[in-house]
Amino acid sequence: VQLQASGGGVVQAGGSLRLSCAVSVSIFKITSMGWYRQAPAKQRELVAWITSGGSTNYADSVKGRFTISRDNARNSVYLQMNSLKPEDTGVYYCNVILPIDWRASWGQGTQVTVSS
Repeated sequence: VQLQASGGGVVQAGGSLRLSCAVSVSIFKITSMGWYRQAPAKQRELVAWITSGGSTNYADSVKGRFTISRDNARNSVYLQMNSLKPEDTGVYYCNVILPIDWRASWGQGTQVTVSS
């Protein structure tokens, strides 16, 4: 599986961004996918995930502000980020959660910078 995250940028606090993840295989076959982020000097964390059935879950830090979605026809997963905060700054990655052996290398991700 190959993944390409895009859509990052620089935005002021309170602004919005929409990240996209293009997947090289039919995401209909993927049980769950997630968006992760890695802030400077911090470990990578899972911030949102979505199942093949469309169920979604979020880290407490982004709940109510971020929305994950998937488009099976486009083999893509999205992360709509609203009311952005400076602490949302980091490199954002998408990856397969399940099945485990479909997980891809992390790649470069997409940089999100939120200025105060």
